[in-house]
Amino acid sequence: MPNNQKEIERKNLHSAIWSIADDLRGSVDGWDFKNYVLGIMFYRYISENITSYINNNEHESGNKDFDYAKLSDSDSWEIKDEMIRTKGFFIKPSQLFCNIKKVARHDSNLNITLESIFKAIEASAIGSESEANFKGLFADIDVNSPKLGSTVDKRNEKLVKLLDGIGNMNLGNYQDNTIDAFGDAYEYLMGMYASKAGKSGGGILHSSRSIWITN
Repeated sequence: MPNNQKEIERKNLHSAIWSIADDLRGSVDGWDFKNYVLGIMFYRYISENITSYINNNEHESGNKDFDYAKLSDSDSWEIKDEMIRTKGFFIKPSQLFCNIKKVARHDSNLNITLESIFKAIEASAIGSESEANFKGLFADIDVNSPKLGSTVDKRNEKLVKLLDGIGNMNLGNYQDNTIDAFGDAYEYLMGMYASKAGKSGGGILHSSRSIWITN
């Protein structure tokens, strides 16, 4: 790996965040923007986390063509309890970040879709050892906030841009990256909106490290 790989990854991450911020300039308050970016990043990460875990197990068992993202929700229920025991949470295939991003532009109820997914993810952890990490995790991502837009359509336009922007981030495999993407994104966003640095904002950062790194 090149010696400057870490700086390349950091530069690409910062560039992607700046691009999203520039795209939403004037529509979302800086501090709220930070929460949306970190929250959607976390949603993408845990979606990829559980997909990678399930796929790897299936591939090792000889099912080389298996892809959890293409599995029906009904077929996924048989592994729900196992995933909650081993991962601490569960996401149905239809709720995965990659699948929501694909149809987001055509979902007139995208705000409701995301709200129900975030609630379902938090609820899946109830009773597990990770319950404290997930409780209220997405509380700062108000998909119905008028700060996103004066109408549902305008809010959904912003949500599509957030999903597209974060989905297009070249984050690769978390374990293969040389930077802590969440930590670096958090620090970069704090720097962008330093005037409000006294506010809380590390909840998702802490949970991301607890959930992703240990699994």
